Amino acid sequence: MKFSRKMKMSDLVEKDFHLLGLLSRFGIEQRFGEDSVEQICEKAHVDADTFLLLCEVYSAPSFRPTAEMLLACRVPDILRYLQQSHDYYVNRSLVELSAALQELTAPCTPTQKQVIQRFFSDYRRELERHFEMEEKTVIPYVKDLLLGFRNTSYTIDRFEENHAQIHESLSDLKNLIMKSLPDVCDNRQRIAVLLSIYHLEQDLDHHTCIEDDVLVPMVRMLESPGSYPSATQQSRPDEGREELSQREKEILISVAQGLLNKEIADRHNISINTVITHRKNITRKTGIKTVAGLTAYAILNNLIDINSIES
Repeated sequence: MKFSRKMKMSDLVEKDFHLLGLLSRFGIEQRFGEDSVEQICEKAHVDADTFLLLCEVYSAPSFRPTAEMLLACRVPDILRYLQQSHDYYVNRSLVELSAALQELTAPCTPTQKQVIQRFFSDYRRELERHFEMEEKTVIPYVKDLLLGFRNTSYTIDRFEENHAQIHESLSDLKNLIMKSLPDVCDNRQRIAVLLSIYHLEQDLDHHTCIEDDVLVPMVRMLESPGSYPSATQQSRPDEGREELSQREKEILISVAQGLLNKEIADRHNISINTVITHRKNITRKTGIKTVAGLTAYAILNNLIDINSIES
């Protein structure tokens, strides 16, 4: 890990200035002075180990925490970060982006303005629905687990299965602004809007990594306390390999059968974005990226018979 309790908070920010956004969501906005990470976290009533783990994931999305690291963290602080992030995205980032888009499209025709604003409004509603689901379902479920109550009708796997890729539409919005808005739009404003979208896209990516690689495995530990390896067991080569969920296996079978994302979505009655999410999770868990490789994986793991995919 590149961050530590004893390092100065100012040195942590110097290593990656993007962490300033994460600090603010923990209420850490005061002057750092010469105080260490540990001292600043204590003042903000934040667990230092939890804060440092989020810094690692936020700074390097490819970083994967071990079970030992997760066990040293506090779930309430993770939930605190998520709720503050929701507030930041909905009440600040999206509001500022909406105003910037209105300014950018001011010289456009009424039709052009309507298209951009409608596209952005649809995306905004999609993001707000995602956060609302987390606030009303996931966070209360996790808080109940912490109190010792288990809602057997829900598991964190359901959250992961329906965890839509909330930044997909941002890529389309960037392309519309770069390629389709007329030259009458102010170029400096166009660049400013694009930079805002790129920043939001990256920030949401980090947010998703924290949910997928910190929150989900921590909640699984709460759901099945005895099913995770100890620190000594983690050093074994095949220990801790993340298993595919039942829905991910179903999606993998469909991929191996040669179905396209739209066909997979129709077969399983889910959205294309959810299919994309499953496929990314399958790749992350198996380490296999190509359809041919995933097909071989499905056969080798007895998920599908080789005769069923031969032409």
